[in-house]
Amino acid sequence: MTVPSTERPLRVVLAGGGTAGHISPMLSIARALQEPQPGPDGTVPVPAVCTMVGTESGMETRLVPDAGFELDTIGRVPFPRRPSMDVLRFPGRFRAAIDQAKAILRRREADVVVGVGGYVSTPMYRAAKSLGIPTVVHEANARPGMANRWGARSAARVAVALKGTPLKGSEWVGMPMRPEVSSLDRAEARGAAAAELGLDPERTTVVVTGGSSGALSVNRTVQGALDDLLGAGVQVLHLTGRGKEVTDSAGQRVVRDGYHQREYLDRMEQAYAVADLIVARSGAGTVCEVCAVGLPAVFVPLPIGNGEQALNAEQVVADGGALLVRDDTFSPEWVRRELIPLATSPERLSAMAAASAAHGVRDADQKMARLTRAAAAEGAHR
Repeated sequence: MTVPSTERPLRVVLAGGGTAGHISPMLSIARALQEPQPGPDGTVPVPAVCTMVGTESGMETRLVPDAGFELDTIGRVPFPRRPSMDVLRFPGRFRAAIDQAKAILRRREADVVVGVGGYVSTPMYRAAKSLGIPTVVHEANARPGMANRWGARSAARVAVALKGTPLKGSEWVGMPMRPEVSSLDRAEARGAAAAELGLDPERTTVVVTGGSSGALSVNRTVQGALDDLLGAGVQVLHLTGRGKEVTDSAGQRVVRDGYHQREYLDRMEQAYAVADLIVARSGAGTVCEVCAVGLPAVFVPLPIGNGEQALNAEQVVADGGALLVRDDTFSPEWVRRELIPLATSPERLSAMAAASAAHGVRDADQKMARLTRAAAAEGAHR
C-alpha cells in the first residue's frame, strides 16, 4: 500500500486522551506509522507525519510531548448526563470544539484521522466528516464508549481490541502496545528481569498490581494473606500504587523474605517476565498485554463504572486463560482457597498460559497502521 501522495508523507492526526488507556495505544499506532514495515508486495511505505489532539487537562499534555509528538488541544466538552445548566451550554461549547478541530485539521493538512475514544474524539470525528477526511476508529473496551459508537457510523475503518466488541463493521486487530511488551519472550527474559528486580528466578512468582494508581482493597487482601503465600513458597512482587505502600501496625513498610513491594514499575514487561501468575484489574490494556505475553491471570475488575472491566476479561476467562473474582470476594480466604492452589500447580498454570496466549495479538500496531494507510488511500481516490 502506498501513501496517497508521492510528493509528501502521509499526514495523520490522532485523537484521544484523558487516560493512559487511550494514550498508550495512540502512541503505539503513531510509532508504527512512523516506522513502517514492508507491505505484502515487499515495498516499505514512506514514514508518516503524526500529530495528536487532546485536551489541556488530560495526561496527554505530559505523555505525548515526552514521546516526541506534537500535541494540539481543543476544549473538553463532556456530554451532560443529568439535567443542569450544562445541558444549555453544551451545544455552543460543542460547536466551538468542532471549529477548533477543523482549524487543526486544516493547519496539519490531515489526510486521515485516527480516533481512540475519549472526550476529544467526538469533535474530531465531526470535524473530519465535514471536511471529507476519512477516519479510523479504534475501540479498546468490550463495551464501546459513546464517542466511538458515534464515530464508527461514518468511519472508513473500525477496529477493536477485543473479540466480540459490538461495533458495526469492526475488525478485530488487538491492542496496540509497546514493542517491549509485544515482543517479550517471557522464558528468555525471566533471569535478567529477576536479577534487576531482586527476585529469585527459581521461585514461583505471583505479581500483584492495581495499576499506576493502585488498588487499596487488593493491597489489603494481599497483606492479609501474606503469611499463607510465603508459607506456600510463593514469591510475591507487589506493585502497590503510588502512596499506597503496605505498612505494619506501627506504620512501617512491610519487609519480608520473598515479599517485594514497589509503588510502581515503569517497565511492566519485567513484571510479566518474572510472573508465573498475575493478579490485576481488567482494564482493556492489561487484559490484552497479559494475553499477548501468554500469562495466566486472576482478574479483579474495578467495582465502579459500567461493568466494562468484567466484560473485558470475559472471553479469556471463558476459555480458561484467567480467573475472574469480584472485588468484594477477593479476600484472604479466597487467596488461600483458590489462588495458592493455582499458583503452586505448574500443570494448571501451563494450560492457562496456552489459553491466554490464544487471545493474544502482538502486531496490533502494524495492523492499525495498515488500516490507516488504506483508509487514507481510498479517501484520496474519491
